[in-house]
Amino acid sequence: MWKKIFGDAKKPTTEHLPYSNIDQKRLPKHVALIMDGNGRWATGKGLLRTAGHTAGVRTLKQILKVAIDLEIAALTVYAFSTENWKRPHAEVDFLMQLFSEYLAKEIDEMDQKNVKLQFIGRVDELSPSLQDQVEKAQRRTRDNTGVNFNIAVNYGGREEITRSVKILATQVAAGELPLELITEELIEKNLYTGGLPPVDLVIRTSGDKRLSNFLLWQSAYAEFWFTDTKWPDFTPACFVEALVDFQGRERRFGGLKDENK
Repeated sequence: MWKKIFGDAKKPTTEHLPYSNIDQKRLPKHVALIMDGNGRWATGKGLLRTAGHTAGVRTLKQILKVAIDLEIAALTVYAFSTENWKRPHAEVDFLMQLFSEYLAKEIDEMDQKNVKLQFIGRVDELSPSLQDQVEKAQRRTRDNTGVNFNIAVNYGGREEITRSVKILATQVAAGELPLELITEELIEKNLYTGGLPPVDLVIRTSGDKRLSNFLLWQSAYAEFWFTDTKWPDFTPACFVEALVDFQGRERRFGGLKDENK
């Protein structure tokens, strides 16, 4: 499969990456990835769009390895949005099968590497068999203390915020929560990512420069890093480049630079 898709190109590895350029103390705690360009990558090579998604899984595995090496606290990836159901049925079916195969092939290694896996989004709308597979993977890794690896499937940022508000509204209506006690922190606690740090860095591949309804609340003060590189060609070195660029930015969160520091 590798040679069919990539020809004679060598498989990328995380070896010999310029980790020396990284300040471990200034790494983003939470990185979000919009993995864009799989279909365009494939059609540009005269392949079916599904070949791009297959290649994208290879890329994701390599990027997760870097996150593990660098002990990044959380990595959240946009795998399938609530709007992606509009795509051709054959492509959607392929993606769902790909999710299932990815879990089956990678869960042992993720567990061994202490990765805590979570699927975020309306998982209850997936097929019963995939829901069962997701639940078993999450249950197996829930006590792991390494990278929090979140896969957004059937996910929409507006829906996520609406869901959190509905949870709190239900508690208010039941007399369990006084209205005046609703805070930003409480809304955040009821998001799919509740308990995780806010997003520090959003990376989007393939040229587009927008959030596309991804982690809207969590990315309020995030830094953004865009590249024209399509996701299947996004190498571990590209990821490191984004992290190094992040470390060179001044983050003021609405305040002013302290000239005395």
